Amino acid sequence: MDAVAACDSVPSPGARPPQPARVRQLGRQPYAPVWHAMQRFTDNRDDTTADELWVVEHDPVFTLGQAGKDEHVLAPGDIPVLHVDRGGQVTYHGPGQIVVYPLLQLRRLGIGVRDYVCRIEQAIIDTLDEWNIGAERLDGAPGVYVGGAKVAALGIRVRRGCTFHGLAFNVAMDLEPFHRINPCGYEGLQVTSVVDLGGPSGMAAVTPVLLGHLARQFGLDLQPTTDLPDLTEAA
Repeated sequence: MDAVAACDSVPSPGARPPQPARVRQLGRQPYAPVWHAMQRFTDNRDDTTADELWVVEHDPVFTLGQAGKDEHVLAPGDIPVLHVDRGGQVTYHGPGQIVVYPLLQLRRLGIGVRDYVCRIEQAIIDTLDEWNIGAERLDGAPGVYVGGAKVAALGIRVRRGCTFHGLAFNVAMDLEPFHRINPCGYEGLQVTSVVDLGGPSGMAAVTPVLLGHLARQFGLDLQPTTDLPDLTEAA
């Protein structure tokens, strides 16, 4: 079954009471400390741990997923390359891109991995629709596209039924580094951003809309907190 057909069969969010989910706004951070912090959170959580959404803007970095091939990193230059434990191939993170890491327990939400991916994509599609930007999925290529150009990438990991890693949504960023890679392993794949599609240029305008649609898709009661996770790196 192809990705679009699979998502067409996903039911709408149910009528169960919203599940609480903390929202942590991390600001701009290097990639590795946040990655290791969400690994620790996932390893240490249990059935009583509340779900969380981490929102962050990363310093420039290329990340290669578990199946990532070095051949798709064409000319990284001065941008570091990290091999990480998410799914997917290579992508770029940098300023002007909203990254959201949903740290969710799927069983508690009553959904599977396929539904999880489809709901993230739908939240991004619905966010773009707020500015009359028509977006879509493409067969066999997770993410969200406008006119064949990728505006949001997905890279997830599920461990013991709990999710980490997540989505990267291009809002108003320098897209040049995408020319240094084959984005998501596809040679010549075009990449775009919200501002280039006629939407807002401010992260502050897009982030709450995206979080609202993620909350609706997953049936979450978002609870903002000013507390940050421990981003210190282990010695």
